[in-house]
Amino acid sequence: MASSSPFLLSLFFLAFISSTNAIDIKFSKPYNPLILPVKKDDATLQYYSTFNVGSFSYKANAVIDLGGPFLWLNCNGSYRSSSYHAVECNTNECSAAGGSIFCSGCDGAFRPGCTNNTCGVFPYNPYNNSVATGGLGKDNIVFGPRSWKVSNFPLACGIPEQLYGLSKSAQGMIGLGKTPVSLPTQIFSAFNLPRKFAICVPSSGRHERFGGIVFGGGPYYMIPYPKDVSKLLVSTPLIVNPVSTAPVRNEGDASHEYFIGVKSIKIDGKSVPFNSSLLSIDKKGVGGAKISTVTPYTVLHTNIYKALVKEFGKSAASKKVASVTPVKPFGACFDSKTIHSYKTGSNVPVIDLVLQSESVCWRIHDSNSMVRVNKDVVCLGFVDGGSKPTTSIVVGGHQLEDNLLEFDIAASELRFSSSLLLYNTKCSHFKDV
Repeated sequence: MASSSPFLLSLFFLAFISSTNAIDIKFSKPYNPLILPVKKDDATLQYYSTFNVGSFSYKANAVIDLGGPFLWLNCNGSYRSSSYHAVECNTNECSAAGGSIFCSGCDGAFRPGCTNNTCGVFPYNPYNNSVATGGLGKDNIVFGPRSWKVSNFPLACGIPEQLYGLSKSAQGMIGLGKTPVSLPTQIFSAFNLPRKFAICVPSSGRHERFGGIVFGGGPYYMIPYPKDVSKLLVSTPLIVNPVSTAPVRNEGDASHEYFIGVKSIKIDGKSVPFNSSLLSIDKKGVGGAKISTVTPYTVLHTNIYKALVKEFGKSAASKKVASVTPVKPFGACFDSKTIHSYKTGSNVPVIDLVLQSESVCWRIHDSNSMVRVNKDVVCLGFVDGGSKPTTSIVVGGHQLEDNLLEFDIAASELRFSSSLLLYNTKCSHFKDV
């Protein structure tokens, strides 16, 4: 298995000073890209960020949903604010948030989540598959170690029951999807930044080391790699799914999640045989491939999954990687003592997601394909999504870790690095902020 030591990431834009250390980094652009630290909760395998909300600087942790439509928080907890105000029903702001179905009201005293004639939206928690009705409001939010303030940031109010399944410290979820009220859209508008953001999620929550979301583009310099990491990125078009994949949606809405055009899958250069029609999106929005931070491991349609496990097992056996009894939820597991690392890689088969051409592949190495379940066993980190999933391939968190992904919204392109470990660096770059 590949391994590396902790690294610090300098992105030419962060100057952070704490009581114990300092990272002095210079800006190299006429604008200052905003960075939001990303942490991993090892118990739930969720990625989250922290920011301050409202007039009393309520510190909130929110789980990151790459395809989510907006920020929602539990407004029945400690969050109180005199700067909060509701978005009214039947307004353009309400329609932009997808909240044209009902109006929200409350009989109690005014507070976040208790207002009248309020735009009604539907906060969603994918971890317990719960949807609630909640009011849409606005408040001031301060992001990141440089205290970037966004006034009148849209947020929805969820209910306490919706926190079930989230990490213990989380008060809600924050969406990065393609909507007018998502975090990226609001940041781009507030600071007049280029319409692109990069995300680099860490592989561990230990040692207080963070990944990050960067708004406004690169260059990206990751110590100790001496060059601009953006030069390593490979481009592929972002695909529009014309049918919404949200749990509550209006007819005619397109999906606000990020889809890519996977054409085939290879293992050690050999194509995996499966029904390739599953990779196309049909007129009902079913099929295709998307990227998700709320799915811990890549989920595949049964037809694809069974073929992948079979071919991976055959290739692993040819490299003398010994199979062992599978450990749920995984379908293929191996004796870790038979896996060997070399300077140029390991004897674990390499998986390629082939994109718009044979020469454009998202390569998945052992650090992203294998999951250690105990000291003796590692498993192929893909799971069976059944025979009727809405999306045939959902690229999950484990496959994203220590990969730099840049979403260029203006150009409708994804640019990706594959594993940064190959360049002796990684996403976990921040000391405590």
